Formats: sequence, C-alpha cells, structure tokens
Amino acid sequence: MAAFLLWIILFVLCWPLALLALVLYPIVWLLTLPFRIMGIAVNGVLGLITAIFMLPVRLLRGPRAI
Repeated sequence: MAAFLLWIILFVLCWPLALLALVLYPIVWLLTLPFRIMGIAVNGVLGLITAIFMLPVRLLRGPRAI
C-alpha cells in the first residue's frame, strides 16, 4: 500500500518518470529473478552443510537436548 501511495505521489509530481518506472519495473524484476533463485539455492546448500557439521554435536548431546 505504501509503494502504491508513493507511486501516486510520483505520478502527480512527475508523470513521465512514474510511467517509466511502471514500464521498467517488470523488466527489472525479470532480470533479478535468476539472482534471487540463486540466493535461495545457496541458502539451502549452506543450511545443509551447517546441518551436516552440527549433526555429530547433536548426537553427542543426547536425546534430552532435542
């Protein structure tokens, strides 16, 4: 809602810039999509590596620590 209100204010103050932002937003979103997908994948791999390294510690702590 706040982004929409800011866009309305921009549209009132400088409508060509607001229309340009409206047209370029989907293009920028598509260009950044692979980077976001890669970030999710890297986060998952790092979480898996962390879980693998922490598994012996969790096993040595015993069942009451879980």
